[in-house]
Amino acid sequence: MQNVRHGSRARIATVGLATGGVLLLAACGAANESTAPPAGGTGAMVSGTIAGAGASSQQAAIQAWSAGFSSANPDATVNYDPSGSGAGRDQFTAGGVAFAGSDAYLDEEELAKAQQRCGGVDSVVELPVYISPIAVVYNLQGVTDLNLAPATIAKIFNRQITRWNDPAIAEDNPGAPLPDLAITPVNRSDKSGTTENFTEYLVDTAGADWPYEASGDWPVAGGEAAQGTSGVVGRVQGGQGTVAYVDASQAGGLGVAKVKVGTAYVAPTPEAAAAIVENSPRVEGRGKWSFAVDLQRDTAESGNYPIVLVSYDLACTTYPDATTGPVVKAFLSYVISKDGQQAAADAAKSAPISDAQRTTFQPAVDAIAAAS
Repeated sequence: MQNVRHGSRARIATVGLATGGVLLLAACGAANESTAPPAGGTGAMVSGTIAGAGASSQQAAIQAWSAGFSSANPDATVNYDPSGSGAGRDQFTAGGVAFAGSDAYLDEEELAKAQQRCGGVDSVVELPVYISPIAVVYNLQGVTDLNLAPATIAKIFNRQITRWNDPAIAEDNPGAPLPDLAITPVNRSDKSGTTENFTEYLVDTAGADWPYEASGDWPVAGGEAAQGTSGVVGRVQGGQGTVAYVDASQAGGLGVAKVKVGTAYVAPTPEAAAAIVENSPRVEGRGKWSFAVDLQRDTAESGNYPIVLVSYDLACTTYPDATTGPVVKAFLSYVISKDGQQAAADAAKSAPISDAQRTTFQPAVDAIAAAS
């Protein structure tokens, strides 16, 4: 198996349009909420404003986390711009934001920049807080169930299989009413952790049928492309015969394919996504508080869904001012708490981290401190 990398003042969080993306505001609630115990057992209430940026896949989860966090910390504000994983990592390593969401862990060059920004080898926190399958979604009238093998998926997105009634698709779907209709693959136009995780899966499972390296930039020239998750979903919804890869929580009413794992076809459920993460080892040599994992995407184990997105929250253990560290610490404590993970699951259909993972991650959050 190959090792794979990467991958205000309102009671509830609100989402609105802002320059460069969506701005999430979370902060103070009604006066009678100010005495509520901090969410997730984070200790004393905190106050101040922090900014984050990054993965659009975390958007619904961040909204839920911000709402829960703000109900317990009415004088704290969390701003989040879902500008994409690559943009989030760039802003974090440059010191432009206090935390980032990323659908891939930091590569070696990014990690070095983050360590320089944060203050040393053990100063960078990487927590896989959001686990979700990446769904192969499609819009194909009359086809409500679709099974696809890894090689078939690779050939579709490499434009080697161009019609829906191709023999390879028919072999995966005996008796299905597959039309003689052109396939229109849609990919992300922006650098994306979703793209990186999807192409990593193809590299590990499709062999020569996917002759490209894993990348956050889509490697196949030409074809349909759209900005961000919402752009891709909109393009698939607006066409017939379209197919794409998106975070499963954003699939909406589109068809969702089952993927061949071993001899079975596995649906992209939160449980199957969580299973692959539980069965994958931690990446070593990245510092004490990095919990990046090498995903075993070529598994043949039943009940494991291999096209999974593990989205990380990135933070520093220290910040240059007295306000940022305590707010980041309190926010991430809520994010990894049982309540926080359930809030994300309810809002985004993500897979909650396990109690064992929570116990493992908590010391990393506890290591976040105010400036001395």
